[in-house]
Parts: sequence; C-alpha cells; structure tokens
Amino acid sequence: MAAGGPAAMDDGDDRSGLRAALSGLTTRGRSFLAAGVAAAVCAYVLGQADLLRVGLLLAALPLVCVVVLLRTRYRVAGTRRLSPSRVPAGTEARVHLRMENVSRLPTGLLMLQDRVPYVLGPRPRFVLDRVEAGGRREVSYRVRSDLRGRYPLGPLQLRLSDPFGMCELTRSFSAYDTLVVIPRTEPLPPVRLAGEAAGYGEGRQRSLALAGDDDVIPRGYRHGDDLRRVHWRSTARYGELMVRREEQPQRARCTVLLDTRRIAYQGTGPDSAFEWAVSGAASALVHMLERGFAVRLLTDDGNAVPGEGMEGFAGSTQESADSAGLMMDTLAVVDHSDGGGLSRAYDVLRGGNEGLLIAFFGDLDEEQAAVAARMRQRSGGAVAFVLDSAAWTQGAAPPTGSDTQFERRLRLLRESGWTAVAVAPGAGLARYWQQAAGQPGVTAQSTAVGGGTGDTTSFSGGWS
Repeated sequence: MAAGGPAAMDDGDDRSGLRAALSGLTTRGRSFLAAGVAAAVCAYVLGQADLLRVGLLLAALPLVCVVVLLRTRYRVAGTRRLSPSRVPAGTEARVHLRMENVSRLPTGLLMLQDRVPYVLGPRPRFVLDRVEAGGRREVSYRVRSDLRGRYPLGPLQLRLSDPFGMCELTRSFSAYDTLVVIPRTEPLPPVRLAGEAAGYGEGRQRSLALAGDDDVIPRGYRHGDDLRRVHWRSTARYGELMVRREEQPQRARCTVLLDTRRIAYQGTGPDSAFEWAVSGAASALVHMLERGFAVRLLTDDGNAVPGEGMEGFAGSTQESADSAGLMMDTLAVVDHSDGGGLSRAYDVLRGGNEGLLIAFFGDLDEEQAAVAARMRQRSGGAVAFVLDSAAWTQGAAPPTGSDTQFERRLRLLRESGWTAVAVAPGAGLARYWQQAAGQPGVTAQSTAVGGGTGDTTSFSGGWS
C-alpha cells in the first residue's frame, strides 16, 4: 500500500517556506542565533570589532543552514505495507516502510516518523543516514491494540536536518492506510445444534421430490443442457423441449443476532459484557461460515450484513471469505445503538424462514423478552446467550434464584422454544456453546432452509 507518492523537498524559497524554515530552527540553532545577536549588541555598546565578527558568525550559521535546506532539491517516495491489515484485538501487526530516493542527488540525514493513534503504541521514529541516488531503505515497526476498531496509520513524515543540527524541516505525505482490529474469536467445539421447528430433522431436506416422473418439476431447455435430461412427457404436454431440473441444494442458513442497545449493557472496556457479546458473535460467525452455512449478521436496529446474496445471506462458497471479512469489519466498529427495543430486528426475522438463529442479548426487560420470545417462532432453531450486565460489573455470576428477574426472562425464552444460556463474567464462549448443545429438548442440529442434499449437517470441527 502506498503511503504517498514522490515528496518534493525543493519548495522552500518563497515567504511561507522561509517562515516555516525559521520556525524549524532547533534549540541549538536558536541558541546560536540569540548568542550572535547578543554578541553583536555587546560589540556595538563596547566598541569591540572582533566581538562583532564573532556575533555575526554565530548568527549567520543557523541562517545559512536554513537557506541550504530550503534550496535542497531531491525527491523521496515512500510506501507503507501492513502485514496483515486485519488483526484480532491483542494481536500484533507489522508495518513495513520503504523510502526511495527518486532524484539524482544523495540525501542528507533523514528522520522518518509515522503517525499512529496512541492506542497502537508509541510513535515510531527512524534515522536514515544517507540514501544514494536511486537507492532505497526499508524499516518496520509493530503495532498492537487491545481495543477493536479502525485505526488510521499516517501520513508519513520526513524530517530533514542540516549537518550541524541547526534546522529541521518536515515534509508530510498525503496518503494513509487503515488497520482494522477485529474482535477476538475463539474456536468452538464440534457440537450439533438442533432445531425443533417443523421441517428441521436429522438431515437436510431435498429441494425437489424424487418419488417418480410425475413428481419431477421440469423447466425449459437451455443451450448446453444435456439431451439425456429431456423430459419427453412434459415436452409433449407443453409443446416445447423441457428438461428435468437438477436437484438444487441450498446452503443451510444461520442468522447471528447481536443486541447493541445502550441500555442493555453496563460498563466499558475490553472485559465488559458488551465486548464479550461482540467477541461471541464474531466467534459464532466464523465457526458457522467454516461449517458451510450461509450466514448473516443482524443487529437490534435491523441492519443486516452482508445484505447481498440470498435474501441478505452470504452467497456461494467463493463469497464466504469476503462476507466474513465484511462482517468482521462491521463488528470491529460496532457500537451501542440508541434504540431501546428489538422490534426492528424482529421485523427482519419475521419476513421468512431464517434457519438457525444465534442471539447474544444484554439485559432484557419484560417487553423485550416477549419480543425475543416471538423471534423463536420464525426460526428453525434458536440459541440465546443472555448476559446480566449488572453481574458483569460486579464480577459475580448471574443470580440463580427462581424469582429473580433475570431467571424469569430466561424461563420465558425457554418456554417459547429458545435454548437460553446465562453467561457468567470471564468465561469463554466454547463452554456455553457446549452447554447449549447439552440442554434437554434442545440438543439438536444445524438446519437447512428450503432443502438441500441428503447428508446430515453437523459441526465437524473448530476453526483456526
């Protein structure tokens, strides 16, 4: 990735450039200039000609250095490369910088500095002694953030200094790159999540009935179709060439619902309940995509990602990687929503059969618990990971009494068909993933929407 094109160092003989150069005088240069002026004043008062010469020499040296730097005429090009450009929180990324002297003159002392946000670490600085004409230098540094987000890197700055250290001029490139810090993910165990809705059994349904010729759904002949698939009975009936339609397997679908309501979470920071929910949603997305599901991310405000393909789901297998990147980029910057309810998400879910529904909920009051309960009726299987943010802020496990508000909300979800799991502070998602598969009456499989092949769909492994 380019950090900038050629940077000219020869724009310094106008008035604005002169003012910038004078402002770039170092402490040493200002000291020499002040000493020279003071010596000249003393020489005038005392009538000492030799002291006047010394004062003029002291004052002239930094000014000469300023003029030399302003008239320096060489061009430097810089590039930046991130490896990788998308990293999980808490993981290091390396930034490679390459400087190339594209002029015919060798450079002097160059100080290279890249601007980075403070959360990524200290600002990197490098000193390049001399770059010959047409030569190049490469340096690198590491960045790391425990907080997810999108962080700009750059613009790159070059600081040119004279041999005496009297003056420093700074030139900035215009381009910058972006480092995406995605939520942490963890491998999930190979369990089978089964739905209880009608049409969701131990295996995937076939999209077409294959009991006999009368059950075959034909279509019109297309150029390139195999003539052996011609269905002569339908051809005679419709008066045009008809072929048997091949079995159309569809990918199993999964919707990951993330509750981002501000009122549903308390506390902030990497160990907060909201960050656990975001990380859990990311882990579920990656796991389900690698299991071959068509997956989409849905938030409480009704926004679905990727939003293209099969009714908003990720499309073919070739698109899974791009879809995963898009959803992870969304989770990298997702923040609390100002909405107070889950009705928009419910409106999206009630539009059709959504397959397996995996939800991460914060605090639910009676009204929102009822809305969440109705979501289950529109889904083949539903698993909810519910966080009690008050318990998270206190560092204690969620209350377990049968009369507590938290337990009543869980009971309402379970009675409506959800696999509702209470999440305690500090535990990983893998533990609760196994718990969701082990609850009586809800230990079943991943589901296929609209049919598919006759093979059983199961979670055969984790991810790396």
